[in-house]
Amino acid sequence: MEALAVRLSGLDPYLDGAIRIIGFYDTLMRRRVDLPALARTSAGLAECVTGIRLHGTGRAVRYSPQGVEAPGPAGAVSARAVVTLDEEEIGEVWLERSGRSGPLDGVLLERLAIAVAAVAERYGPARTTMADPALVELVIGSDSEEAARARALRLLGFRPERPLWVVAVRAAGVPLDRIGALICPGQPVKAAVVGGVGVLLSAAVDRAAFPPGVRAGLSDDAGPGGDGSGGPARSWQRARIALRFSSPREPVVHHGELGALALLAAIPPELARADPDVLAVARIAAVPEDLDTLDAYARTGSLRRAAELLHRHHSSVARRIDQLGRALGLDLADPAALARARLALTVWRLLDGSAGG
Repeated sequence: MEALAVRLSGLDPYLDGAIRIIGFYDTLMRRRVDLPALARTSAGLAECVTGIRLHGTGRAVRYSPQGVEAPGPAGAVSARAVVTLDEEEIGEVWLERSGRSGPLDGVLLERLAIAVAAVAERYGPARTTMADPALVELVIGSDSEEAARARALRLLGFRPERPLWVVAVRAAGVPLDRIGALICPGQPVKAAVVGGVGVLLSAAVDRAAFPPGVRAGLSDDAGPGGDGSGGPARSWQRARIALRFSSPREPVVHHGELGALALLAAIPPELARADPDVLAVARIAAVPEDLDTLDAYARTGSLRRAAELLHRHHSSVARRIDQLGRALGLDLADPAALARARLALTVWRLLDGSAGG
């Protein structure tokens, strides 16, 4: 075959150049280079700035013929080609040549696009990045077809057959991609905002790594389907429910640890708001210090342990709990009454966190 190529190239200078370009990219693909290396070597071959962009990341990789990243915004594009994978457009490549396009620019871009698709399929996009919300919605949407879901997962850099964590986040001003890098270093993480709620798709999750001020609901660790869990769509539903149970004292909640408490999320809001116990908690919540005291005592069931959480003397906490009990119409020293207060507090918090569901 190589001998035939040599004979053909001697007949036509254009064909000779095209064959050399094809061989150039075949060599790069055998070496399993990454996107920056593809852009850098292509720029040297084309002798002009060369760019690559994957739609899943939105970030352009541009290199100059000198082998360094091209600064600033993209210049005038002289030729462009789309990158496709499984008949889906996943990105584009281009040349920024001053003047007219070269006679072999089309061949070069065609081979570059093929190489970029191979890299995207092998490695996926950058490990931690903001992603196209449309792709993320395909992954977590309850009405997505499985073929479309699998394709979206692959474009985002995940293997459809591997487990996936879905996390619902209230970021409190912290960039979602930064949160993703913290909770899952060294593995693929994709972030987007869907329906006003932050979404993280992650290969793993370190619960202790969420930064201060961030609230998060974690789904069960589930594959995309076929494992009885309902896949990413069910995981997203569970993650949003868990987010509603989060609080300043417990900012990260795992749905699997809620048990029967998760059923409270199904209570119609109009019924919850009309409940006398929930109304009493809402009045207490108008004073943040009172709400914090009730939460600490309901969580621990002990005056001394609540005092430790609140950094107060237990006698002052006891007086405040007595006052809160009268406001609730409950004897909070009675375990049954305390359970009732904690239930009302949880339901009130679900109303306050309804945006996460």
